[in-house]
Parts: sequence; C-alpha cells; structure tokens
Amino acid sequence: MRRFFLDKCVEIGEEVMLDAEESRHMLTVLRMSAGDRLILINGSGCEMTAEILREEAGCAVLEVLSAAVSDAEPANNVVLFQGLPKAGKLDLIIQKCVELGISAIRPVSMKRCVVKPEKNDGKLARFNRISHEAAKQCLRSTVPEVYAPVKLAECDFSAFDLVLVAFEGEEKLTLKLALEKAKPDLKHNADIALVIGPEGGFDESEVEYLLASNKNAFSVSLGKRILRTETAGLAMLSMLMYELEG
Repeated sequence: MRRFFLDKCVEIGEEVMLDAEESRHMLTVLRMSAGDRLILINGSGCEMTAEILREEAGCAVLEVLSAAVSDAEPANNVVLFQGLPKAGKLDLIIQKCVELGISAIRPVSMKRCVVKPEKNDGKLARFNRISHEAAKQCLRSTVPEVYAPVKLAECDFSAFDLVLVAFEGEEKLTLKLALEKAKPDLKHNADIALVIGPEGGFDESEVEYLLASNKNAFSVSLGKRILRTETAGLAMLSMLMYELEG
C-alpha cells in the first residue's frame, strides 16, 4: 500500500484530514479515491492503515482502521556527526544515510572544514525535506531530523553508549574490533555516535577531544583506502548496520 505522512497522532476509528501537499500527491498524482486504503506514518515509529472517505476542499479525509509498531526501524539509535562538506555533498549524505537507517544527522564545523556554517533556515528546511522524502521512499516510519550546524566543541558525546570516530590515522582498530570491545557493555536500543571528518580530515587535537569525550569512544579504520567525506559516513553506517543487525 502507498504510504503518506501525518503530522499528528490519531486514534483507531478517528477521521483525519491530510495536508494539501500530501492530498495533492494522493488524489491528483496517484489518482487515489474513496475506498482506497493506504498506510499513514506520523514519524514516531507507528504505522496506521487508513481508508479514504472523501475529498473536502482539495484535501483527503481518511478513517484510521488499525495501528501497529513498524518493524522497519533499526534496533539502535545511530546519530551521524558529519564534518561540514562542500556545497551539495550534504544532500547526498542525508538521503543515503536515511535510507541506511540513521536516526539523526548533526552537521559539525571542524578546523579543516572548507565551508563555514550558515544560519540559513531555508537551507535547513530543505535538508529536512530531503530526509522526509528519503524516509518515505524507503518505507521508514520515522523521519530523521537534520540539525543546524554547530562547532565540534558544542557537541556532547557523554550520553552515548558508543562513539566511533572514522580516523585515517588509525592503523589497528577496525570498526568490527571496536564493536567486539564494546559489546559486553552495549545494550539493546543503544545510542551510538558516528563521527566523520570534513574533506581535509580531522585535526589530531579533534581526535584527542573526541576520544576523551566518552569512555567508550574509539578511533577506527574503515579500510586500506582513504574515503571521501561523503563516502565515509555511508560506508561506516553500512558496516555498523551489518554487524548489529545482519
């Protein structure tokens, strides 16, 4: 069944009206009509089966028939701290990381970043639209939030169960070995931070800061080849999901 986002929680048997954008896609683009059934997602991990009742003022009115917890979401909460890349690269990073199961994305300004953070609400809104569309496309029931850029010193890693730093200077510890070290203390539904440097890589003082931020922080190697910043996060997240869920 087709999937649509709803910005609130509703009860079984309740009638609800979709917003104009989702309604237009449903009624005009997909040509759905009264009696058709679909899945509603409110972004909190719940999937609701609903039926179209009618159209009112160009918007679809639906009845919620049933609800269930989605099984499409990862068991762990994984947050990507991404060193600010050059223009355009963050779009790809957001889209693909959402598809792979990221829980949130926090762009971070670091010493070797080529670009500087901008307080641009329009750009942040666009990043979150990319996340929204990617979540919809890959059948996720939550929409990962993309946060406004911050400086590395403003990031708090103390509450994470595990912090993994992709560092090209690490020669011995792989991500797999780091997980083996952490697993005795790694609980179900763990909070995990993945930290990726910008195009210029990490300054060594930043790696020292990250490793001191949490007793379960590790610098890890992603292999023998140096990856671009837009590739490193995707590779690291893929490896992590395979090890934890595969």
